[in-house]
Amino acid sequence: MAQNRTRWIPDTYIIIFFVVLFAALLTWTVPVGKFETHEITYTMGSSEKSRSVLVPESFQYELGKDGKPVMNGVKLFEPYGETGILNYAFEGLVSGDKWGSAVGVVAFILIVGGAFGIVLRTGAIESGMKRMIKKTKGMDTLIIPVLFFLFSLGGAVFGMGEEAIPFVFIVVPVVIALGYDSIVAVMITYCATQIGFGASWMNPFSVAIAQGIAQIPVLSGSGFRIFMWFFFTLLGTLYTWRYAVKIRKNPSLSPVRESDNYFREELEAAGETDERFGLGDILVILTIALGMVWTIWGVVEKGYYIPEIASQFFVMGLVSGIIGVIFKLNGMKVNDIAVSFRAGASDLLGAAIVVGMAKGIILVLGGDSPTEPTVLNTVLHNVGLMISGLSPVISAWLMYLFQSVFNFFVVSGSGQAALTMPLMAPLADIAGVTRQVAVLAFQLGDGFTNLIVPTSAVMMASIGAARIDWATWAKWQIKFQGILFLCGSLFVIAAVVVGFN
Repeated sequence: MAQNRTRWIPDTYIIIFFVVLFAALLTWTVPVGKFETHEITYTMGSSEKSRSVLVPESFQYELGKDGKPVMNGVKLFEPYGETGILNYAFEGLVSGDKWGSAVGVVAFILIVGGAFGIVLRTGAIESGMKRMIKKTKGMDTLIIPVLFFLFSLGGAVFGMGEEAIPFVFIVVPVVIALGYDSIVAVMITYCATQIGFGASWMNPFSVAIAQGIAQIPVLSGSGFRIFMWFFFTLLGTLYTWRYAVKIRKNPSLSPVRESDNYFREELEAAGETDERFGLGDILVILTIALGMVWTIWGVVEKGYYIPEIASQFFVMGLVSGIIGVIFKLNGMKVNDIAVSFRAGASDLLGAAIVVGMAKGIILVLGGDSPTEPTVLNTVLHNVGLMISGLSPVISAWLMYLFQSVFNFFVVSGSGQAALTMPLMAPLADIAGVTRQVAVLAFQLGDGFTNLIVPTSAVMMASIGAARIDWATWAKWQIKFQGILFLCGSLFVIAAVVVGFN
């Protein structure tokens, strides 16, 4: 009977391939267009920032020799480094630079995975975890609200995202040892950061940039947003806690029970470390803690990003390996540092490849540059025209809906702000909606769908660290997405009604 209920779930690679085919179809049916851009400056704190943004009224279709709009239908295969349907995987993987998607993020994922392969090989985390569980018996349920709050705060204050990936490695075995599953671990780490990111009152990578582009005071409207952040953080905490309690009572209900067996076997294999918690273990855990502090300091104070953070975690893994060898933790030898680094990187190889494939979707559509003739620019322009003729409430809600969908193609908060806010801000004036509401629609749409879209490199890396397949994750996450979208819609509508400014 159970077999009859089992439904085939397509692999993530299969899903992306069909999305590529759909994107290719769009290139044959939607004409391409482009915008002009100009530099704007805005003040954030005591410093002046500048950014290149599109000029809304400058949109024009690419015209052919006959004077009609051109459709750049992508071919099946393109030589000489161009992007065709069958080129999407390679071209996606090698696109971009070390500062972002895809090649930089792929390298980041592999380096962080390798570093934590070394850390986990020492067995120090398992030893410290078991000691912690013994010391906090009866209080272990607090891990969910406490961590959810802290990670959400990190997302709200300094735009925490990539920094959450290493924490997934640490938290997954802890929550599984407590009787929960890896979904709970991803929810209280990465998902919490994105809820904070989306509902933030001061996120420098979304709210601050969007407000600067919209030409309203940067970090204004904080009272409304702080209340919103508290609401969504509480909502996420309660949703996660309710699910976690259900799984603890009946583990068979977990959709990731089979993949979580990997972590259970690791915990069982580390059974002999029950009573082991010596100086070597303490030094490894101290190295991890100092590494996290170094990373957060670098992001907040120095503006460190992917290259620096990857190197910081490489150092953390290397130092942990050296400590493991010196103190012979789990019988470690010098070669085990290399072997465990390779094994840790290979565990995230699937997630890294997905990042490249997902970027291939954007390349098939022509890219996301506002000054190049692409399908995305045409879609952006036409959505703007549609929104401008509707009532304020409907216009604001459609802005939120559009930003949520557009986030599939441009998951970078600052990138999406540069593309959409120059268009949405003046449209808000026409529709009778304040620009503050337009920014609100942007930040909620940009933040929340990062929890499910396969084009989000950080999300794919986070669930990859938890060994969760995207199709399984999406099936579980879709209900939560519905709740977030409903509540986000209510906040956008309420903001219009109260004249949020």
